[in-house]
Amino acid sequence: MTDRDQLRSLVHAERTVLADDLAELHSAQWACRSLCGQWTVEQVVAHLTAVASVGPVRWFGSVLGARFDTDLHNARRLAEHLGTTPDDTLANFRRVLTSTTAPLGPTAAWLGEVVVHAQDIRRPLGISRTPAIAVTTEVARFYARKDFAVNSRTAAEGLRLTATDSDFTAGSGLEVSGPTLSLTMALAGRSTYCDDLTGPGADILRARCP
Repeated sequence: MTDRDQLRSLVHAERTVLADDLAELHSAQWACRSLCGQWTVEQVVAHLTAVASVGPVRWFGSVLGARFDTDLHNARRLAEHLGTTPDDTLANFRRVLTSTTAPLGPTAAWLGEVVVHAQDIRRPLGISRTPAIAVTTEVARFYARKDFAVNSRTAAEGLRLTATDSDFTAGSGLEVSGPTLSLTMALAGRSTYCDDLTGPGADILRARCP
């Protein structure tokens, strides 16, 4: 599944499903800390809106203006799309559900962006929704091949990744096995998902999570 239009359709579908999940949240849940550093659930949503709103030229200008400080760049763009209330933030996100705008990089990277950040939100809130296997497999394959935004390929070095719910495998070395989504999230640096993994390489992968 490498066709750009197919990948864009998957991105749009994952955004839409996430927006539906967000519609059920109350104010305390919006303020809950996500799995993405210090960001709250609402801040992660604003970040996803920013990613779908900033094209390559503006993205580069923003990074240059932040003197290549990625955290500052992300904080500035997030602030642009954070509403005065969670309802406003969700409305902003809904406006970009089918956006094809994205910063530099392959479309698979932006599918990974929404898959990972959606789980950054869902896991702390106890929302048990898992993307389709085709979606998580696409992202897992991309992360195993390339360091982009996250050092996923580096994290997988010397390990044999084996999904227990799909045909995804990658690499060689000590085995790490588990659900495709958990492997994907671990490659993205989310150590809590290592709890779902087994095998002699599982502790190595956990130690590589930032």
